[in-house]
Amino acid sequence: MRNAEVVIIGGGVIGASVAYHLTRAGCRDVVILEREAQQGLGSTGKATGGVRAQFSTDINIAMSLYSLEFFGLFTEATGMECGYEPRGYLFVASSEAQLGYLKANRELQLGQGLTNVEIWDRDEVARQVPSLRVDEVVGASFCPTDGFIDPLAVMAGFTAAAVRDGARLELGTEVIDIETQGGKISAVETNRGRIGAQTVVCAAGAWAGQVARMAGVDLPVQPLRRQIVWATTDCPLPEGLPMVIDLASGFHFRPARGPVKNELLLAWPDPAEPTSFRTDFDDEFVPKTLDQSDRLAPFLRTVKVDRERCRAGLYEMTPDHHAIIGPAPGVDGLYLVNGFSGHGVMHSPAAGRMIAETVLLGRSEFMDATPLAATRFSENRMLHETAFI
Repeated sequence: MRNAEVVIIGGGVIGASVAYHLTRAGCRDVVILEREAQQGLGSTGKATGGVRAQFSTDINIAMSLYSLEFFGLFTEATGMECGYEPRGYLFVASSEAQLGYLKANRELQLGQGLTNVEIWDRDEVARQVPSLRVDEVVGASFCPTDGFIDPLAVMAGFTAAAVRDGARLELGTEVIDIETQGGKISAVETNRGRIGAQTVVCAAGAWAGQVARMAGVDLPVQPLRRQIVWATTDCPLPEGLPMVIDLASGFHFRPARGPVKNELLLAWPDPAEPTSFRTDFDDEFVPKTLDQSDRLAPFLRTVKVDRERCRAGLYEMTPDHHAIIGPAPGVDGLYLVNGFSGHGVMHSPAAGRMIAETVLLGRSEFMDATPLAATRFSENRMLHETAFI
């Protein structure tokens, strides 16, 4: 049996960030367990890479502000590029109630130190994004430091820096069981042998509920398929096109990353999608998504869908659409960093540091993680994030 000071279950962007922050703080005996033959085959590799601070709760805004600053310094921190591109998020309102919601969120965001969110009227929306149909638009909010990153590059940068500082990455290593003695973590059983450890971090994404149950913990994390339509237009997109979100339906689109200037990613959170581990792409999703574009972006009806590049991945949903970060209730030495509900890549710097400090210091000192404790569900103090897509 081999031993480790800390075992991290899950080698995606969250597990990699945890390893990076642990090793940077001086904890070198860290093992990352990834069940696949390579990293990034789970949710990280399917993510679109959007990053934003336009949220509606204090904790999500704070995590975004920290993470966006980190992405701006990512090369300095890890030695690798993350592709941060501050193109902005544009939330478009088609009713006075929706615009009032955006204005109220802006006041909350200002209170958290996010000072560059702008409220646009219909004319400004038309001027800034002339391809949009604005006859039903009453206004919008825009934040220029929101934007895009490369999820796989973030994962690779965190991993490389952690490995340089002593962490070990074990690929093709699936966790079969988590052993406890007297309510404390004692070992992790894998398909490649047993690892003695008193500290385990569950960073298993959509599979976190299954992993936590190995240690006897009931974790309210459910997998939810999210599908992405990849499309091309006949002409180059407007320079600087942001992420555009229709508040009424949740439909959103953005330019794809890369040298080709006429590629788009289209998405829509289908309310009829059931929880499941399905990651196949449904062809019927294409017309359903294009139907959602008609009110705001009817020009998308002319796009050519690249079926081979369309994809589906998994969100890891919690009942209140917020992450679970902190100690697992009832099991000493088990730590949870799960349930990001679509925000894992963008919040990976903050989440990794929060759990690393909790492991090493007993609590997250740079940011209060108490609101994200797993016990909030049993204690009836759930959060209420409404700005999710």
